[in-house]
This record gives sequence, structure tokens and C-alpha cells, in this order.
Amino acid sequence: MTINGPFGPLDFQLVLLRRMADHQPELVDEARRELGVSLAEMREANRRWQAMARSPRARGTLARYRSVLGAPELTFRRVIGDLECDALLWPVPLWPDLRFEVMAAPGGAVWNEWLVRAPGAASPALRTAEDLRPWAYTVDEVARAFPPARPTEGTAPTRMGLAFTLPDGEPRVAEFTWGLLQRWSGPEPSSQVREGGF
Repeated sequence: MTINGPFGPLDFQLVLLRRMADHQPELVDEARRELGVSLAEMREANRRWQAMARSPRARGTLARYRSVLGAPELTFRRVIGDLECDALLWPVPLWPDLRFEVMAAPGGAVWNEWLVRAPGAASPALRTAEDLRPWAYTVDEVARAFPPARPTEGTAPTRMGLAFTLPDGEPRVAEFTWGLLQRWSGPEPSSQVREGGF
């Protein structure tokens, strides 16, 4: 990463980490050290990202992702109810089994942007509360494991919640940042070890 150079994939990973630091500062610090990046550089990457997004000359959201992340690894058409959109996937080296997914309308308007499991990658087993470790699961994986699940409003644009019920009948709410599990209400799982790398 270069502070004054082009904003690229490494910088974008720092943007993801910056928002996750509110819930998982220890995991973020460990990931940042693995990337060889200082706290100041992470903050600067986030500042630059926000400036790009808010600039009067800002390109559209989809164009910004393409300019920062390059050509997507995979693009395909997805149908959700009566809506059709394009799903674009980019690799995220911190989480090798995940992809950053952007869902865009045919005209290019972005509907959603978050981390998802990479096509063909197996998700870690998820059966009990003890399995719910930070950074191990995506929104979709928790929703499928504990149906019925209901989305809840997040505390920031890149955050969302998911209300669900554990097999023992206990209701819980999980919090996600950029689509990746950060924490959930109730007693914390004993393990906070990541699955599949950062």
C-alpha cells in the first residue's frame, strides 16, 4: 500500500477491517499486522475510501469497485423474486474462502455489497451456539443454519443484524459487518479462532 499511490485491493481490505474493528479489535489488529500495515495506514485507507465515495466527481459505486479491485473473478446473473441482478465476485486474500460480492441492477445501480462464501468452498460446520465464532460465517450461512431467520437493521450502512433461534429454542441476534459475523447476543462462544484464514 502506498499512501499517495493508487487505491487498490490491499487498501480496500483495510477499509473492511476498519469497520470490523468496532466489534473485533483483536482480530483486526492481528490481520493488520499480518498485512504489515500500521493503524495509521488503515485509518488513512478508510479516509481515502470515504473521500472517493463522497466526492462530487465520484464515479458510480460499481465503477469505483471495478477501479479499485480490477476485473471481477466471476460475474453471473441472479434472480431474487421478481428482480434480476448481476452478481460480481472478487477475491479477498485475508479470507481465502470468501469473496466480496456486489449485486448490481442491469443499469449498474448497486443493491448490495458484502462478503460471501466462495463458490465451491465449504463453510465450517454450524450446528450450535459454540460454533458461532467471529469471522467464520456469512449472513447467508447463519440464516440457513438456524431457520427461520429475519434480517434486522444494522447500526451503520455496512452492518446488519439477523434474528434467529438456536436449536434449544433460545432467540438470538447476530451482528455482521460487510456480511461477516462479528458477534451475537447472549453468552459468547468460548472460541474466537477464525476459520479458513482471516
